[in-house]
Amino acid sequence: MTPSQPLPDAAPANWVDRHAPAAWRPWLKLGRFDRPTGIWLLMLPGWQGIALYSAEQGAWPPLRLLALFALGAALMRAAGCAFNDIVDKDFDARVARTADRPVASGRIGVRAAWAFVIACSLGGLAILLTLNLMSLFLGVCSLTLVAAYPFMKRITWWPQAWLGLTFNWGVLLGYAAAQTGPPGISILTLAIHAWSDGVNLALYTPPLPASAWLLYASLVLWTLGYDTIYAVQDLEDDALVGVKSSARRLGDNAPRAVLLFYLASVAAAVAAWREAGLTWGFLPLAAVYAGQLVWQALKLRVGDPAGALRLFKSNTLAGVLLLAAIVAGGQLAR
Repeated sequence: MTPSQPLPDAAPANWVDRHAPAAWRPWLKLGRFDRPTGIWLLMLPGWQGIALYSAEQGAWPPLRLLALFALGAALMRAAGCAFNDIVDKDFDARVARTADRPVASGRIGVRAAWAFVIACSLGGLAILLTLNLMSLFLGVCSLTLVAAYPFMKRITWWPQAWLGLTFNWGVLLGYAAAQTGPPGISILTLAIHAWSDGVNLALYTPPLPASAWLLYASLVLWTLGYDTIYAVQDLEDDALVGVKSSARRLGDNAPRAVLLFYLASVAAAVAAWREAGLTWGFLPLAAVYAGQLVWQALKLRVGDPAGALRLFKSNTLAGVLLLAAIVAGGQLAR
């Protein structure tokens, strides 16, 4: 254990500690349900992918898909956090901010934590099976990114970039899930057709357009920025235990680098807007989104971990602003 004090995101000032039954608290904390910012940051890219496809069609995002992606994000974020805690239990036990996590502290055993991972993953799979074949393909592909992420901090200074690739895969999944017509047929319906008549599977796995990939690139850069801010909290402890991060690599240059990441993210989002053929309605809210990101970078101080946490949490608002801009780009001035 390092002599540093627990930081604000580890303090008992959340709904789980205040209201949840004592027996449930370790399990809710294993899935990070006490810290909902991560659920938002995993859910919003999926919603943005759904919104992008819908905006290209001049339609509103379907509420059913938004609800499914919200539930799926909560389950898969919980599974990912528990898996991360299993892999990092020895590191976590040596860091003040993470030493009280259920696996690191011994309140939940490794076998029980694995059971939690499997249960949450099966819930995510059940949701995935209600979507189309392209969504299933993308969901399976994401497992490689998820499984590799906890090890990135051991082998690269840029685990935040890998988190960006992982956390924002949902934008591709959301876009694919929102597709209508033959690509949008559910997996269960497709299986019935395949059994009775046979199908050409190539018709149900169309390539994703450039607009979806540009939005994905934008969000990867966004995550690289906000997770570098988050890593500022752990600079001292990460150095002591030998964990790598973009914040450690950048040092005092972290605020300038975050600004560059964010500006590149905005540029890619604008490129996605142009490629998708959305209306001018995108631009006002996108400008507010850009301003919020620039504000974060200008306020970031490497020696202020509590301030870094507040800036990190403000990315929920940033993600909602970009989502609203995409929806407006599909609805205004048509």
